[in-house]
Amino acid sequence: MAAATLIDTHCHLDAGEFDADRDAVHERARQAGVMLQVVPAVSAANFTEVAASCERYPGCLPAWGMHPMYIHVHHDRHLDALRRQIEAWRPVAVGEIGLDLFVPDLDLATQEHFYVEQLRIARDYDLPALLHCRRANDQILKHLRRFRLRGGIAHAFSGSRHQADEYLKLGFRLGFGGAFTWTRATRLRALAVELPLEAIVLETDSPDIPPAWIGQGRNEPGELPRIAASLAELRGVGVEEVARVTSANARAVLGLDASA
Repeated sequence: MAAATLIDTHCHLDAGEFDADRDAVHERARQAGVMLQVVPAVSAANFTEVAASCERYPGCLPAWGMHPMYIHVHHDRHLDALRRQIEAWRPVAVGEIGLDLFVPDLDLATQEHFYVEQLRIARDYDLPALLHCRRANDQILKHLRRFRLRGGIAHAFSGSRHQADEYLKLGFRLGFGGAFTWTRATRLRALAVELPLEAIVLETDSPDIPPAWIGQGRNEPGELPRIAASLAELRGVGVEEVARVTSANARAVLGLDASA
C-alpha cells in the first residue's frame, strides 16, 4: 500500500493531540505514501498554528476558515482577518466552514451568518470550500446554490444519495474516511460502493473520526492507505485504482497540478 501516492484532504495536523509527536506523525504519513495533507483552520486564532505546520512539513497545504462549532470565538472582524490571511498566503480552499446541526446549543442563525460570509469570501477569491456539513446537508446546499463556487469538498459526508448528487452537480467531491470502515455504518458503506469513484476524495480528519481498527484512539494521516484499502475492498477494485482516482479527484477540485 505504501507505493500508492495518496492525498489526505482533511487533516488537523496542528491539533494539540499531536504536540508530543507531530514530527513522527508526519514522517509515518510520508512513509506510507501520503504525500499531501490539507490542514484546515478552525478559527482566526489558529491561523498561526496551521501556518506553522504547513511551513514545517513538506506536503502540508493550508485552508483558512472558521468552523461552525467555534462560533463562540468568531467575530465579524475575523472575516476581515480571513481575507488578509488569504491574501498573505493563498490557500487550497476556504475551510473548514459550514453548519453543524448535531451539537446542541450552537445557534443556527449565527452559524449561517459566518457560513454565508465565508462562502462570499470563497467566491470573491475564486477558491473552493471545505464544508463541515454534519446533519445539515440541505441547509448547506441551499446556500451553495446561491453562491455557485468553483467547487470544493463535503467533508465527512454522511448524507443521502440525493444529497450526494446535489453536491456533485455543484462541482463538489465527497470526503470519505474512517467512518465508513465500521461495519455498523451500513448506509455509508453502501454509498461508498454506489457512488462513482470520481465523486470521492479520501480524508482522515485526524486526530478525529478514527477508523474501526483504531477504535476510540487517536487517528493520524498515516492511516489513509488502510482507509483506501478498505474502500477498494468494498468496491471490488485494486487499491492502486482507488489511490490514483481519488488523488486525481483531490487535485482537480483543489486546483493542484501534478507537481504539487
